[in-house]
Amino acid sequence: MSRVICAGHVNWDVTLRVASLPDPDGEVTVDSRRSGGGGSAANVATGLADLDVDSALLGSVGDDEHGRTARAELADAGVDVDHVISDPETETTTKYIIVEPTGEVMVLGCSGANESFAADDLPESALAAADHLHMTSQGPETAARLAERARERDVPVSFDPGRRIDQRGYGPAITSVDYLFLNDREAALALDAFDLDAQTLVLKHGPDGAEIRRGDGRTAHPGYPIEVVDTTGAGDAFAAGFIAASVGGADDRRALAVANACGALASKAPGARTSLTWEDVRRFLGE
Repeated sequence: MSRVICAGHVNWDVTLRVASLPDPDGEVTVDSRRSGGGGSAANVATGLADLDVDSALLGSVGDDEHGRTARAELADAGVDVDHVISDPETETTTKYIIVEPTGEVMVLGCSGANESFAADDLPESALAAADHLHMTSQGPETAARLAERARERDVPVSFDPGRRIDQRGYGPAITSVDYLFLNDREAALALDAFDLDAQTLVLKHGPDGAEIRRGDGRTAHPGYPIEVVDTTGAGDAFAAGFIAASVGGADDRRALAVANACGALASKAPGARTSLTWEDVRRFLGE
């Protein structure tokens, strides 16, 4: 079985569904509220475990109830959490996710422990046993060092820097990984700022599907028309599907089809995590 290490944020998510965002100095009613583990790296690791990929997580939480609960949820989902550290000096990072009826989201984040881990918290033996390293938003120095260590071991690396790509010094990491996951806004910023000729770009176009750019070559998939409920975690589910298919030997076209299916399944359900199984994916693909 392939083994994938995911490195990045482990959060506690509080999701609030509202009919609309309030005007300045206004107020709206919260239609529903739910809490649970989140964070991009944790979400991808969970999705991979659902898809029968041996997944491990490198990240950090606070030494508090939310951190312990988040770890327990991940372990119950089949994720190896041996490399999730507990920081006694700060609390588990909390994200408040506000979801409108269209399924679009806005995020309010509280700083916390999700970047307390360092690259050296991943033992050399764990990296040597990995078939793939997937990094998500994290400290720029940590990301660059992890990518460097993986290159030394010939472990392929993917990176999804997230919505703050233009606010952090991710250049050394971005230009040293094998696969770069970007949405349209992130891609516009990255292509303008960096020389990405050596990277395989996995571009997420939302309802318009996705594509892979590798040098002058392109492979595209149109995606699937669905009724969106909540886009929280859809990009993480997409990444999990793409990586699971790729480490399983799928070609680009198949990997994109699986990734888009996983993203669509996540968008059809509330919350940052949706149970992904190969049975559900194949049924969605009509197979």
